[in-house]
Amino acid sequence: MALSALPNLSSSFLFHLKTQKSFKPPKPITITCSSQEPKKPSKNPQRPTSRNRKRTPYGTSRRSILKKTFTQEQVKFTAGVSADPHVGIIGGGMAGLLCALSLEKRGVKSTVFDTISMVNVVRPCCISKLEPFNGMWHLSENGKPRGEFDAIVIAHNGKCANRLLASSGLPLIARQMKRLGLSSIWALLAAFEHHLPMGDGNVTFQGAFIKGVDSVSWMANNSLKLLGSQGNGPHCWTFFSTAVYGKQNKVPQENIPSQTAEKVKTSMLEGVEAALGLPKGSLPRPIYSRVQLWGAALPTNTPGIPCIFDPHGRAGICGDWLLRSNLESAALSGMALANHIADYLQSDGACPEELAVGLEKEFEAIEGHDIGQFALAGVESSLKQHNEMSAFQLAT
Repeated sequence: MALSALPNLSSSFLFHLKTQKSFKPPKPITITCSSQEPKKPSKNPQRPTSRNRKRTPYGTSRRSILKKTFTQEQVKFTAGVSADPHVGIIGGGMAGLLCALSLEKRGVKSTVFDTISMVNVVRPCCISKLEPFNGMWHLSENGKPRGEFDAIVIAHNGKCANRLLASSGLPLIARQMKRLGLSSIWALLAAFEHHLPMGDGNVTFQGAFIKGVDSVSWMANNSLKLLGSQGNGPHCWTFFSTAVYGKQNKVPQENIPSQTAEKVKTSMLEGVEAALGLPKGSLPRPIYSRVQLWGAALPTNTPGIPCIFDPHGRAGICGDWLLRSNLESAALSGMALANHIADYLQSDGACPEELAVGLEKEFEAIEGHDIGQFALAGVESSLKQHNEMSAFQLAT
């Protein structure tokens, strides 16, 4: 079982897909979005409501929604962008927030929607529907209007993102999102009254990758990381399982059976005990513990590009999974998409084909996708490690 330190990663990977320029708003132009011939604008345009919105040919039944998922028409915005463009960002993690901050630097305003409360962040909010209407994207949360936007960013993934994109009119982006495979990983938070023992002394490291233990792939001492050696309170640790263990013990993450929770906790603590080279049954009992299944954890495949953008639909995707599974990749992805959107808005939507990114990019499998195995296989990236990861063998 090996333990290794985190790599020192360079932030120089961020690159702009076009030369960065200061944003200059174009002249106001009335825009329309339709698969049919544009109609003359009404003197009193109305917001899309259930009463005045034109019905789609698919209806609203479950069968019709599934039909629309696979046969939805591509939205194409053919006219210019607004004089003062506004971007809606769905997802307030690192990628979404950095996308918003980078857009602000380019002179483009944005609103971030997130479920969990900086840049204009609307929390708690779970966007449930995207609708193109009169040249704008209309976002809503369970029927409640949440604003109109010139462009949108999807900064999260998994089932919620797939459901949101299923009938959005963005089949190319929906297809790329559905190609993503995600592993499941168990997380265990445990607090101990004293230092954890290791060999002839105590554990002194802040975090470690664990190799060779089925139930544990990463362990981190939160107390030491946040408080240093001066902390006098309990020692709080976070442990992550391997993806294989997560798959073998997968249950509904919203309703974990108590029997499964106890089984997973016991198994993971036994794994920690083995990783530290302790005799069986000698690991101190935690004074507090809690387990949670991370159902959509790390990607099992990746396109290896910083972002995906559909210029016809004025929509993009950003997130760490596009590059590699770490915080830096999430930041770089959000910044790259922000600069690409700003370039698109500055061009007033001219030559959209030249601004398309990643819509046809194939995904490649990642070899090893546990929390401690951020593999580079199949990922084209200029992000390099400057230092080799130091490692030492744990006694067993």
